[in-house]
Amino acid sequence: MIFDTHAHYDDEQFDTEREELLAAMPAAGVGLIIDPGCDELSSRRAVELAERFPHVFAAVGWHPENCAPFTPEDIDALRELAKHPKVVAIGEIGLDYYWAENPPREFQQEVFRLQLALAEELELPVIVHDRDAHADSLEIVREFPNVRGVFHCFSGSVEMARELWKLGWYVGFDGPLTYKNAKKTVEVAAEAPAERILIETDAPYLAPVPLRGTRNDSRNLTHVAARLAEIRGTTPEAIMELTAENGKRLFRIA
Repeated sequence: MIFDTHAHYDDEQFDTEREELLAAMPAAGVGLIIDPGCDELSSRRAVELAERFPHVFAAVGWHPENCAPFTPEDIDALRELAKHPKVVAIGEIGLDYYWAENPPREFQQEVFRLQLALAEELELPVIVHDRDAHADSLEIVREFPNVRGVFHCFSGSVEMARELWKLGWYVGFDGPLTYKNAKKTVEVAAEAPAERILIETDAPYLAPVPLRGTRNDSRNLTHVAARLAEIRGTTPEAIMELTAENGKRLFRIA
């Protein structure tokens, strides 16, 4: 069974066939999906999808690229959303220093800390977005030793990954693992403890080779599993089974 622990089916790119696509996933071997929110509206949409499809679960949160309108009062809305039985994490949260037009770094950090505090309060795992912000992301999660989660689409160094593993964190592997320039990610994939690995699509983004440049969806995780299996000297089936069990354990899905 494939467990896609990060896929944005609330995204407008799926508007023309969202229902049919999600309904077809179990027959395609995709048994579980987590849809993480990027602001309050997308978090609500993720919860609505989780209500309609037994194999879909939701995370709720404010993505760093989308957090400009965030106010501390928005934490109350997230808290209420997180009470839904199919909300399994706070996410997608974190830091993104890549785009100059993103919200100021200090503000991103404030929003990140507030959401980590909420996760600690609710005893929920988190889904972290870290783009070009590795040192600050690691420093901030260290401030919350009771919080665990996954660094989604991990792009940091193997040294950073080792620190996260010591803290009990997971790393997520996506389509970029299959790209030619994935040297650092391949090093992390080779060394990662088996119990700390997840696979994800970040659909509709980051389609793997040989589908790079197309709209991504959870069925394409077979390519990520195959590349991860090649790196680790095992089979794609073993990787899919391993990562599904890891995902169920982290997100407490029976």
